[in-house]
Amino acid sequence: MSETPTPCLSVVVPAYNEEATLAGVVKKLSELPQLLEIVIVDDCSRDRTAEIAERLAAAESRVRVARHSRNSGKTEALKTGFAMTRGEIVIVQDADLEYDPSEIPGVIKPILEGHADVVYGSRFLVRKATRVLYFYHFLANKVLTFSSNMLTNLNMTDVETGYKAFRGEIIRNMIIKSNGFGFEIEVTAKIAKLGCRVYEVPMSYYGRTYEEGKKIRMRDGLQAFWLVLRFNLFCGLPSSFRQIPQIGRTRPSQIIVQPPASDNGANDSLKLAVANDSQQAR
Repeated sequence: MSETPTPCLSVVVPAYNEEATLAGVVKKLSELPQLLEIVIVDDCSRDRTAEIAERLAAAESRVRVARHSRNSGKTEALKTGFAMTRGEIVIVQDADLEYDPSEIPGVIKPILEGHADVVYGSRFLVRKATRVLYFYHFLANKVLTFSSNMLTNLNMTDVETGYKAFRGEIIRNMIIKSNGFGFEIEVTAKIAKLGCRVYEVPMSYYGRTYEEGKKIRMRDGLQAFWLVLRFNLFCGLPSSFRQIPQIGRTRPSQIIVQPPASDNGANDSLKLAVANDSQQAR
């Protein structure tokens, strides 16, 4: 019988009107070797996202679903998802497939090896596959990252990246106060205050245009500049965490266990659910 690492990874998937891609994202996530659970948070979508999420949960026991009664923004969806996680490692996976789930093992590797408390996947390190899109988005990201670095004293290259992985106790204890797309700036400020060991790893980026469903707008960028000041200058460590996590602990357990006997059946059911959703989306 084959051996697999102990499941230790919780993946939080915030979703809003992502009926075309959600099933494909979950299928790829289900193939990750360290996967413990996938937590989908539907932010009151107006399409079939909630229906698809429930179908995926019925087909795969590791998928859990929460749904907001009103649209509250990505940060609120993440807060809901983080509170539901149980894994030693927690990562964010957007539901739009701009980031490839097959690259997650490379993102969480520094945590698994005991080197990092937090890892960001950067679109601007040694370049992998990256779709060429909006210059002004690129420029705004660079300015935001520079501004954040000035106040955190971190040498990040991409604070706005969607791939952020944390030791579970860090993100579950963090008090998140921002809204909309403010999470990226707030979390960066707070892990800096905590003194986390932060790593970046290169990753691919398959961006979307606004016509294809991209949601971030100019007002979100303007808000981010204010949040750089707010969470770096006007927010202390005691008000950033419910309980201050320990930093520099040993790596997550890597005990070898046998996979559950029901995994193959669950995967077959998930493949069928994905196939059905793909046909309906056409």
